[in-house]
Amino acid sequence: MPLQSSHLAAEPRAAADDPPGFDHWFKVVLVDSPALLEEAFRLRYQVYCVENAFEDPAENPDGLETDEFDSHSVHSLLLHRPSGMVSGAVRLILPDPERPEDSLPIERVCPVELIQTAGPFDLAHCAEISRFAVSKRYRRRLGEERFADTTWGDAAADSEVSRRQLPFITLGLLRACLLMSIEQRITHLFAVMEPALIRLIRRFGLSFEPIGPLVDYHGHRQPCFAAIKDLLEASQAHNEQFWNVGTDNGRLRLD
Repeated sequence: MPLQSSHLAAEPRAAADDPPGFDHWFKVVLVDSPALLEEAFRLRYQVYCVENAFEDPAENPDGLETDEFDSHSVHSLLLHRPSGMVSGAVRLILPDPERPEDSLPIERVCPVELIQTAGPFDLAHCAEISRFAVSKRYRRRLGEERFADTTWGDAAADSEVSRRQLPFITLGLLRACLLMSIEQRITHLFAVMEPALIRLIRRFGLSFEPIGPLVDYHGHRQPCFAAIKDLLEASQAHNEQFWNVGTDNGRLRLD
């Protein structure tokens, strides 16, 4: 899914004795145009309708996967700088002021009484991470097949994609979530995640608190919750790699 070169900044140069970092290989792009939004929907269609039978292709014509939550969501893409390809996409579902009791998907799979135990929080400043999608060429071949590999060498990477680049995929999408949260003044995040994704982000020192047991929602999923402030403090203390990449070396932070 190549984008025009106008979407890509000049590639940063690494020091001669340092390996290229995140900003050399990837760029987070906040979706702010119909063309970029179509790229996100197209990747979601490939991941959620073609590669995994989570959504019905017949209900998503033209190869674009959308749903009712997109009307009150913000979206981001992760671009691979050398190729101009879209490597990942993620959205943040925001509370809908017209129906606050049914704004987020988690409210449909988790009893409200359980959700309330995650508080205290102001629903107006809560959002849900959703449609965490990674292009097939960047995902690991064995084990946690739907997500980007987070190790430095145990995946059989595409010959065009260096194994050194793979850990940055998940980190980049998490940076996108943080950036969108800051722009939308979100302080708390919900998610209904696959256990495999929870394991991956724990490697970055990030822990979402479970809300109740696993639910059956496109397979076994764990409803969970986290305060952004707690995620940032934990990553700074336990995983310098995520802190540097996820927060753009500390430049992304809550007020």
